[in-house]
Amino acid sequence: MADCMKVAVVTGGHRFDVPNFHGLFRNLEGVDAYIQPLEDFASAQEQARDFYDVAVFYNMHKEGPADENRPGWMGRPRTALESWLATGKGVVLLHHAILAFPDWDPWVQMAGVVARSFESFSHDEIMGIGVSDGDHPIVQGLSDWEMVDETYLMGEPDSDSHVLLTTTHPQCMKAIGWTRHYENTRVFCLQSGHDNQTWQDDNFQTVLLRGIQWVSGRL
Repeated sequence: MADCMKVAVVTGGHRFDVPNFHGLFRNLEGVDAYIQPLEDFASAQEQARDFYDVAVFYNMHKEGPADENRPGWMGRPRTALESWLATGKGVVLLHHAILAFPDWDPWVQMAGVVARSFESFSHDEIMGIGVSDGDHPIVQGLSDWEMVDETYLMGEPDSDSHVLLTTTHPQCMKAIGWTRHYENTRVFCLQSGHDNQTWQDDNFQTVLLRGIQWVSGRL
């Protein structure tokens, strides 16, 4: 595993299908994933977090991050996240992570969506996914496809975002995948990824893997 990308997959604030979520990351070639709650990521020594090449966030904390009034085992989430961003290492905001920490400016800047409170959501929708920039390495060579996923009807990413994937589903925001930069950090936001109906889709897996590679500077 020496040549694999070491990826911290940070969870919390939202339930998920644990076995199949682990299976998703085991199926990504060249990815050595360490799935952990935010408390473990935040309570680790900084040199332990330096082990990772990329952080994929799959959390949906609606408050914070805050260091105060927390037991030691929870660590210092705000300091840990600020320290990670200061390294310039890559970040992927996956699915509901786009909605996390609604009042924390660095997260707002990473997501690029100011109006992140969704008007509605709907499970088990058949979504047509369109490739909007076929020259970008994350989506290069992919054709439009359909998959089952959860829709979010909410604000769109701002003009500093580079939109790569879109949908015309009437119950969903138009942008599905977009890249951004937060200071020296590459960020890839992927609105898709609710459950195993999506995780097992080959195109979804390709986009997620390439997104991880892109934010790490390997693509």
